[in-house]
Amino acid sequence: MVAITGEMLVSAAAPTADPYGPAAPATPPGADGPGRTPGAGASTGAGLRDLLPPELAAVDDPREVAPADARDLTRQLLRRLATLEEGTREYSYVRATLVEMNLSLVRFAIRRFDAHREPKEDLLQVGAVGLIKAIDRFDPSLGVEFTTFAMPTVLGEIRRHFRDTTWAVHVPRRLQELRIALARAQERLSQRLDRAPTVAELAEHLSITPDEVVEGLTAANGHTAGSLDGLATEDGDGPGPLGAQLGADDHGLALVEDLVTLKPLIAALPERERRILSMRFCEDLTQSQIGARLGLSQMHVSRLLSRTLGQLRDGLEDG
Repeated sequence: MVAITGEMLVSAAAPTADPYGPAAPATPPGADGPGRTPGAGASTGAGLRDLLPPELAAVDDPREVAPADARDLTRQLLRRLATLEEGTREYSYVRATLVEMNLSLVRFAIRRFDAHREPKEDLLQVGAVGLIKAIDRFDPSLGVEFTTFAMPTVLGEIRRHFRDTTWAVHVPRRLQELRIALARAQERLSQRLDRAPTVAELAEHLSITPDEVVEGLTAANGHTAGSLDGLATEDGDGPGPLGAQLGADDHGLALVEDLVTLKPLIAALPERERRILSMRFCEDLTQSQIGARLGLSQMHVSRLLSRTLGQLRDGLEDG
């Protein structure tokens, strides 16, 4: 099956519901709801209220404004915002009120991503960033409806979030877009051919080279990453977690090179030194037992053994 991503859902038909929708549930005084800008709404002091335009004088909580009133009030506030000096208290209050009043646009936009696993709270925050950008860039003098301007900005911010943060491995934007195109092409060709399309068929359908198709399919593997603690097969009948099947470094392999290097060095030793090494390291005899077999003192065996090991060590380092 082709994975359905947020980017693919964005291209689908938009819901027919009113983007302003029903007003969001009220938040108790002093509590900040999702996406609520501290200092806006009912928290405005009496001194600031005296500076507010008449259309805001009776607004205690912008989120409780009826949808029809929200449209009209948004137009008035956007015109008012364009006349205010940025950085003033009144500018900040009008801007924050616009954000809260139009958060329903963000909720309307993220409905298109219901099939995605990304938490709704994260999408709401990302969409709110897009809404703020739309408010800051909107020009009321152009005569464009705010929702017409704001919705693409909000969706663009959400798409950017999916592109930049939801991939397990970072890949170029070109390959991210190619992955989406390949997913759509696979779905269409699978329905038309009643089988999975080949690389050549995908390349012909998208007017690209087979190498580009392979590159895009390979990049698609970086979108999600499976856990090494997960089962090797989805049905759970596999041999266990994938991590348990991965190979590890075999430290014994390092001894092979040492043994190959030591072999000619040991062969060049006198017979007595070779016997001492064999009895010490192969038969695991003590120095006293070796001395008893060879008719030597334990101290003599120790000196011979130390000298022989020193020669072998020097031979390894020189080699």
